[in-house]
Amino acid sequence: MGKQVDSVDVDARALLRELQTWGRELGFAHIGVSDLDLSRAEAGLARWLAAGFQGTMDYMARHGSKRTRPAELVPGTVSVITARMNYLPRDTPHDWQQVEWQRLRNPREGVVSVYARGRDYHKVVRSRLQKLQKKLAERVGPFGHRVFSDSAPVMEGELAARSGQGWSGKHSLILSREAGSMFFLGEIYVDLALPATEPVANHCGSCTACMDVCPTGAIVAPGVVDARRCISYLTIEHHGSIDEALRPLMGNRIYGCDDCQIACPWNKWAQRSELPDFDVRDGLRGTDLAVLFAWSEAEFLKRTEGNPLRRIGHERWLRNVSIALGNALRALPSGDPQAGGLRAALQARQEHPSAMVREHVAWALAQDNG
Repeated sequence: MGKQVDSVDVDARALLRELQTWGRELGFAHIGVSDLDLSRAEAGLARWLAAGFQGTMDYMARHGSKRTRPAELVPGTVSVITARMNYLPRDTPHDWQQVEWQRLRNPREGVVSVYARGRDYHKVVRSRLQKLQKKLAERVGPFGHRVFSDSAPVMEGELAARSGQGWSGKHSLILSREAGSMFFLGEIYVDLALPATEPVANHCGSCTACMDVCPTGAIVAPGVVDARRCISYLTIEHHGSIDEALRPLMGNRIYGCDDCQIACPWNKWAQRSELPDFDVRDGLRGTDLAVLFAWSEAEFLKRTEGNPLRRIGHERWLRNVSIALGNALRALPSGDPQAGGLRAALQARQEHPSAMVREHVAWALAQDNG
């Protein structure tokens, strides 16, 4: 049994309001509370895994029912505190969606997903959730807890939807009428019995903008993504060679893909972060592919310290940028003087020690119109 909040002489509803106030002070846009009944998500997860849509993400099936049964993952859990944190950089223009489309139309620019242009969100969200937990402990006394942010077998989307952070869109991401989908999620599993916050209605209606725009057709049904075709999966989670049939569809996306979010009408309400953590790092926005491809491993590690890109390593970075360079060479007209720098960048890596890099460089050079 979990601890009843009123047993420490604290009104549960008043405590929830305090939690939400503390959350705003810590940079969270919204704090909610979910119960533990995630049974409606179990069948969908089982079907998704059975279809093989997880690709090489074996960890999605590794923990059995712990993903959909929080009390099995963290024994004693009674409630889950959910948190939402906006991540658009502070200097994001009001027409950011149009600006991002323009980046994708410039074949020479390497496009990194918006969320990955600043500090690693795992560090930011977790550290601030720990501070929120400490404030709660100061109020009610010690309690059992565990903090998560995309870091364990946790059904983040389902918990967020159950607690009113938003609804699950057709791209499978959580959508909010007040903030679109450009936010991170985090959770605190607690052994306190807190009052659950109400879920919100789905407002996607008949809109299929996210499904229609996906470059690789990865959204195979409303709310169902075949990760094996998703550019975010291919550029981040996938470790080996990328299917040649998918390479031309990746364009200049070198880490992640935001197309389904850029196309979503609700993201006109996306909110800028109040935190400097998500300000764009030098080189991760508006940089020429040839420049990015020239980064040595030491420079890559230096520039990505404390940043999400660090996780893929230099070899996969070169794989991704190779594909974008090949797509740029194909997109440029025959004899275009801009192609020379791209071609030279690739030729400089033709003898790279990695067979995977050499393969992708050779493919990229074969796309040359010159």
